[in-house]
Amino acid sequence: METSAQRISLKINGAETQLDVAPWTTLLDLLRESLQLTGTKKGCDHGQCGACTVLLDGQRINSCLTLAVMKDGASVTTVEGLAQGEALHPVQEAFIEQDAFQCGYCTPGQICSAVGLINEGKAKTPGDIRELMSGNLCRCGAYPNILAAIEQAMGKRQGGAGQ
Repeated sequence: METSAQRISLKINGAETQLDVAPWTTLLDLLRESLQLTGTKKGCDHGQCGACTVLLDGQRINSCLTLAVMKDGASVTTVEGLAQGEALHPVQEAFIEQDAFQCGYCTPGQICSAVGLINEGKAKTPGDIRELMSGNLCRCGAYPNILAAIEQAMGKRQGGAGQ
C-alpha cells in the first residue's frame, strides 16, 4: 500500500469491497479505472453534465465531484448494478421501450438519475421531472423520450415512443 493511499470499504452494486485509494481519487475514477465499471461516464469532469451520475446510499450524485475516501462505508449503485440478473430495472426497460437514447453516452447517468428521482418521490408532473433531471444533459436532444421513459417507469405512461 502506497503511503498516501487510504483503505476504504464500499458496497458497490451489492458487493462489499475494500480498496486502497489515493486521497485525491474521485469516485468516478475509482469506479472506471480501479473496478472497470465503465458504464458510468466521464463527461465534463466538473459536475455540469450528469454523465457520471450514480446512486450513493440511494441518492443521486455526480461521482466526478465526489472524493472516494470521503464515502468510506457507503453503498454505491452504478448502472451495472440496477438490473437483477437478466431482469432489467423498470427504468432501463422504459428507456428501451421509449427509445430514450441516441448516441447513448449520457444514458447511464440519465438512468441512474431517473431512478434517484423516482425514489425521491418529488416529481409529480412532467415539469417536475424536467426540472429535477435538468442536471443531466443529452447532447443528442432525446429529452422528450427520456421524459416519456421516466413517466412510464413512474406508471404514468404505457407503450412505445410516440404515444
